[in-house]
Parts: sequence; structure tokens; C-alpha cells
Amino acid sequence: MGTGENVTGPGEAKRLFKYRKTKARWHPSMQAIPVPGIRRMVNMAAEMENVIHLSIGQPDLPTPKHIIDANIDALQAGQTGYTMDAGLPELLVALRDYYSKRYERDLTTDNILVTSGATEAMYLALSATAAPGRQFLVVDPSFLLYAPLIRMNGGEVKYIPTRRENGHQLDPDDVIKAIGLRTFAVVLNSPNNPTGAVYPQQTIERIVEECAYRGIQVYSDEVYDHMVFDEEKYPSVLNCGVDLDHVMCASSFSKTYSMAGLRVGWVISSQGAIKKLRRYHMFTTSVANTPSQYAGVAALTGDQSCITDMVNIYRERRDLIVDLVEQTPYMEGYKPGGGFYIFPDLPQHVDGSDLALRMLKETGVCVVPGDAFGESCTNALRFSFSASCEQIQAAFDRIIPWMHKQKF
Repeated sequence: MGTGENVTGPGEAKRLFKYRKTKARWHPSMQAIPVPGIRRMVNMAAEMENVIHLSIGQPDLPTPKHIIDANIDALQAGQTGYTMDAGLPELLVALRDYYSKRYERDLTTDNILVTSGATEAMYLALSATAAPGRQFLVVDPSFLLYAPLIRMNGGEVKYIPTRRENGHQLDPDDVIKAIGLRTFAVVLNSPNNPTGAVYPQQTIERIVEECAYRGIQVYSDEVYDHMVFDEEKYPSVLNCGVDLDHVMCASSFSKTYSMAGLRVGWVISSQGAIKKLRRYHMFTTSVANTPSQYAGVAALTGDQSCITDMVNIYRERRDLIVDLVEQTPYMEGYKPGGGFYIFPDLPQHVDGSDLALRMLKETGVCVVPGDAFGESCTNALRFSFSASCEQIQAAFDRIIPWMHKQKF
């Protein structure tokens, strides 16, 4: 029998055909992507009527008029082509000037890469560096993007738990004790999604300095950096380190200026790191949305009173929802320092995912279960207060009597 002859019998051929037909032809790394708990809840809510959403992390406040006008002006002027791969030159200059002044450090436009939102910024940073044998320390709970990206590219995730009774503050000693021989990077997010915790200056400084000493990278998602309610000055990794060689800072216009759908973000790092990320960026999204980049210039260089107004509104909502959570049976809350989330605990034995589903079906209030954000928070729920005080009050008018009826 020649080597080119088919030795597969009819029955085996049929089984192979069925296997190949039903077997997904995706890369095995796709298994690292979980079914998003947020999307599952929102999709179910979309089929219901009279739902109050305290689920989605998207600003409900209008985009300031001068930013909208800049976007429209760019469209009408025919600014619909590609920009430089690093970003619109005017935006790079505006970001350089803004961050240099805010954090009192000398930056150049070569320290900045404009991306399609902070999501792409974190995607580039993590997927370009995660690899087998490299361990990343990730806060638990944290935004659901980080761990899957690391695992998809062969990296290992080691969680650093935070606790509700401590306001979900990150203890730098916990981070330092967790560092081992395989530790490659620490991923930070402050104000944190889903907890709203704002890490103080001394926490950020201690982690950044220790990582610099040990040659460990620090990735910091600072997309909520202006949404701080009780701190006078926001502590960024950019003003907590002596250099940028081991730091990547990601942010965007999405939350600060209610520009989530315009999709413009950036990453700030050393010139060498940005040069490498630019090459990767060219093979992902190529460039960020051009008219939106012009809108971003207007956001940074225009009237900043819109930020103060926004923070005051979210602070009022924060204070309201903290009080309402305190009134709710079986929920243990705290006072988040920033962002627009609170992440109260349920009793230890309660499955937050099951409770969130029943709450949606029986009260019409949509929230997100804690297991969407980590391994140590299955008995928690995330409430977003990017909704009006009236909506928040109406939601808890349903939740509180419903929780009174639960038998835990």
C-alpha cells in the first residue's frame, strides 16, 4: 500500500467529517475569554420592559457642547482621513502639555500613543508583553479586560484580593509579598472598576518604587482619574516614579468628558516602549477616529469647568447610593472614593450571579454580579451610579422591599 493511499474506512471518515464540522476552528487561546457577566445581564434586560439600569459603566451626562462642535467642525472640514499612526499631531501636543503640567514632569510627544480608547491602550500593553513564564499581579476584583488578555497570550495571572471592610483599598505589602521570581508586571486601576477605590499616593509610590527596584513593569489604567470625590490631588503612576522605563499609563476621554462612543484614548510610557507599541498599533486599529481626535484637542484645551460640574453630580449620587445600600437588608457597603461604582458584599454563602438574575427578573433592576470581576467576589454585586438620583432612588425603592423578603 502506498503512502498516499486513503486508509480511512467509511465509518471513520464519517466520524472525522462530523468532528471537523462541529469542532470550532478558533485558536485555543480564545478559551481564555469568559462570557462577560455584564453583557449577559444587559442582553436579558433588553428583552424586558421597565428596567432600571444600574449596570453599565457609561456616563449618562451629555458631552460638552464645545467638544461636540469640534467634532462636527472636523467632519465638515473634511478631516475624515487617516492621521499619523501615533495620533493627530495637535492632540499629541495637547496631551503632552496637559500631562506635563498636571504631573509636573517633562514629557515629549514621543512618550504618547493615541489609541482607540483606553481599551486598546491596555490591549496593546498587555498582549505585547504577556508570554509563557511571565506572571502578572492583578487586583481582585478588577476590570474584566486584564486577566483574559494576559492568559490569551500565555501569561499567568496571580490575584491580589482586596476587601470590602477595607473599602477595597490595595495594601502595598500584599503586592510586594506576592512578587516572586516569575513576576513580570503589576496591573493597577485607580479609581478602581468595580469598587470605586482610589489608592492613595503612598500606596502608588511604594508599589512603583519597589517595582522599579526589582525591574518589574507597572501597567496603570487611569481612565477614571478625574472622577475623585474626596482626594485633593489624584495620584498617578506618572508622578510616583523617577522614570517611565517600567511604567505604562493608559487613559481616555471616555469618562472625563462623556466621550465613550468617540473612542479616543492613549498610552504614556518611555519613548522606546511607545516606538514598539506604535508598530503593533499599526497592525490593530491603525489609527484612532480622526474627527474624535480633533474633539479631544478641544476637550483638553477648552473650558474645564465641565469636569468640576461632572464630579459634583457624581459625588451627590455616590452619597445617595451609599445611604441606600446601608438601608438594604443583607448588603454590606462602604464609601467609594471615585469612579461611579459601588461593590457591596452579600452574605458569604450567597451566589451573587443567581441573586442578580433573580433581582432582574423579579424587580426589573439590572446590576452586575461580582464574579464578572474576579475570583474572590462571587458574593458581591456591582452597582453603577452613572444614572440620575431619581433613577437610583427608584431602583432601591424596588430592591429594598424585595431584599426584605429574601431568606438567606
